[in-house]
Amino acid sequence: MITLLAFGLIVLMAVMSLVWLSSLILSDVSIVDPAWGFGFVVVALTYAIAEGDLTARDWLMLAIVVVWGLRLGGFLMWRKWGEPEDYRYAAMRAKRPASFPYRSLVTVFLLQAVLLWVVAWPVAAAIGASDPGGIGVIEVVALLIAATGLVFESLGDLQLARFKADPSNTGKVLDSGLWRYTRHPNYFGDAMVWWGVGLIGVTTPGGWWSIVGPILITVLLMRVSGVALLEKRLASSKPAYADYAARTSAFSPWLPGKTT
Repeated sequence: MITLLAFGLIVLMAVMSLVWLSSLILSDVSIVDPAWGFGFVVVALTYAIAEGDLTARDWLMLAIVVVWGLRLGGFLMWRKWGEPEDYRYAAMRAKRPASFPYRSLVTVFLLQAVLLWVVAWPVAAAIGASDPGGIGVIEVVALLIAATGLVFESLGDLQLARFKADPSNTGKVLDSGLWRYTRHPNYFGDAMVWWGVGLIGVTTPGGWWSIVGPILITVLLMRVSGVALLEKRLASSKPAYADYAARTSAFSPWLPGKTT
């Protein structure tokens, strides 16, 4: 298992280093965002190819991660296409332009490679297990959780994309559809997918340690690069956001409240 994990980390480091080189050519670090989704596809396929003889459980795990990763990476690539560098990376670049290329390698690309690798621990736990894993009740429940999360985030992204495409909505807050019940249905859906994946990994014999994966992605989404960062920007740029936030759950879907 240690050898398999080490191989996965090496592959991710190499892939993210190549993406970093591309960012130097394009002068755009935010290409790392779609690379995040595609990176999960890469590491899942790496584990599958390294192990070779896959069980039914392994194929289920692989299917969930590949479908989720391709959807996320493809969506982020579509959203990124033709847009300037993300404001976060542009600010980092402007602060120390001379050393930025090398700092971005460590603090953006290689850091994301490590985070991605840890989040994907349940994949390694399941595919690298020595037991002949089949599909039972736990795997079916995990699939339902992951599928619900995938639908949730996909629908949330679609609703937001349509909302933003209408010029009359400029400066407004989306508070209909899934966005009526949670301020971040896409992030919540992401977390659900990885708790479904995590359930398979954790219940694999000896795979208890892989619980770190879904915990990490949930913390990242809620406290680091997801909800916390986006909320700050939305609160300062949209006057109606404070009222929306007061009546709408931040993460887990819930019935909207009332504001006075």
